[in-house]
Amino acid sequence: MDFQEFLEYIPKIAKEKVIGEDAHEKMMPPERIAIFKDLDLNTVNARKACVMMLFYPKNNEPYLILIVRNSYKGVHSSQIGFPGGKVEDFDITLEDTALRETYEEIGIERERINVVRSFTEIYIPPSNFKVFPFLGYSTEELTFIPNDREVFGLIELPLSHLLDDSNLVTKTLSTSYMEEVGVPAFKFEENYIWGATSQMLNELKEVIKKVLK
Repeated sequence: MDFQEFLEYIPKIAKEKVIGEDAHEKMMPPERIAIFKDLDLNTVNARKACVMMLFYPKNNEPYLILIVRNSYKGVHSSQIGFPGGKVEDFDITLEDTALRETYEEIGIERERINVVRSFTEIYIPPSNFKVFPFLGYSTEELTFIPNDREVFGLIELPLSHLLDDSNLVTKTLSTSYMEEVGVPAFKFEENYIWGATSQMLNELKEVIKKVLK
């Protein structure tokens, strides 16, 4: 699919019903699913964060930008994620947070991003964050300026790769909740995208696939 064709589907994506927990759960190992079954999210006093799932044209195809976080003392050290971060008191809306953090982390101004909609929020127990994802797109090719303090590298993921079910794998990892556990993941080149990011990606993938039918 070329980028102009992708843009024609944006109005349908904006109206399509999100799949939420069903899509998220497909990218969780059984051990993580068990944790959520015993968790009452209504009683969790979580911090809030927002991320931007940003599409843009590259070689006339739709691509999605991901970041590799720097190594630090924390549960998300060196992990792959979307540009984003925690909600600050001065942010007017959750969407503002996603746009601000996208600029701070990869240098894309909010004026260049068309926000389409929000997707289902997701709770991350190890860091006690509730993350609110937003879908956006730019109509122009982008030059990213990564923030060296937060971003180790960038991954440019083609939409065609995301939609290809053969790129879903199970990777044995040591996580915050268990050693050597088989985790569902998206494989791209030498990268494995798992955890909350893979769950948000899977909801995005399933919504787009429904629209393309």
